Amino acid sequence: MAVVIVTGSCGLIGAETVRFYIAQGFDVVGVDNNMRSYFFGEEASTKWSQRKLESDFSNYSHENIDIRDEKAVDTLFAKYNTDISAIIHTAAQPSHDWAAREPITDFSVNANGTLVMLEATRKHCPKAAFIFTSTNKVYGDTPNFLPLVEQETRWELDPSHEYAKHGIDEHMSIDSCTHSLFGVSKAAADLLVQEYGRYFNMNTGVFRGGCLTGGGHSGTELHGFLSYLVRCCMTGRPYTVFGYKGKQVRDNIHSSDLVNMLWNFHQNPRPGEVYNVGGSRQSNCSMLEAIQMSEKFIGKKMQYTYSNENRIGDHIWYISDVRKFQEHYPQWSYTYDIKAIIKEVIAGWQNRDAK
Repeated sequence: MAVVIVTGSCGLIGAETVRFYIAQGFDVVGVDNNMRSYFFGEEASTKWSQRKLESDFSNYSHENIDIRDEKAVDTLFAKYNTDISAIIHTAAQPSHDWAAREPITDFSVNANGTLVMLEATRKHCPKAAFIFTSTNKVYGDTPNFLPLVEQETRWELDPSHEYAKHGIDEHMSIDSCTHSLFGVSKAAADLLVQEYGRYFNMNTGVFRGGCLTGGGHSGTELHGFLSYLVRCCMTGRPYTVFGYKGKQVRDNIHSSDLVNMLWNFHQNPRPGEVYNVGGSRQSNCSMLEAIQMSEKFIGKKMQYTYSNENRIGDHIWYISDVRKFQEHYPQWSYTYDIKAIIKEVIAGWQNRDAK
């Protein structure tokens, strides 16, 4: 039986990937040591997700391995060897705020951990697809220097600009900008994955995500803004909007739409390729718009305050141009827009609260 290894298997994208691949008939090995609880506290723990995956699927096996542990990773890959069809690498330290607290931990998880996974793949299953979930933070704050226009509820790009219609494409420079330390560690991993594809001709792919979300997200203040915002609106917990008048724009892609992208790449890999992925013009909102929609769907006012101080490296406006991926994989399409995403995030929190 073909095996898929999913790192960060209990997180939002990881768990969605596990469910998807099991539905396709694969055996799935999940690698997750719940570092999310170390990063963001017990509230962000993904243990609930691990328990659900183990109870729901007999062909899911869980490995409590730190991706930085070369020996443990090598032993795991040696066990399955060339039966490994794909490695979906979603494990990461995901917050640019948290990275500044412990830069060495951030870099070792994001960059060194990715290198360990790549080497194990090259050694044991070099023909497998290696798919890496990167981030739009590799572009640093370069998007903030685009010609932006202030509107009533959002910042927008000047309509005459080449990115206005479809969003930011993969040609944007990653140089001469402020990335945040998180952006740097992910950029290092991003380049490693590209290089293993080009230098060793491995089937590697890089997916530079914007805001990835869905009903299974354990959003916290430092990561997963839409999930956390919805949670605060539901519970009455105070929420803080940081900078840009709350009009900063994010495109949000549902985890299932992203996983379907990864599946398309797995079936027909293009070694060393890079794709921007996000909600594009299909699914995006500003902070103010997200608050307004959450209030409407939940039926209560949100308790939020505004801080003039924006987060370092935060984007004012970011919408992903996904046309390159759509050109390479024309059978893929979106199934969610921003309203459907927010409604599912609300339902996801309600289901967990009821248990």
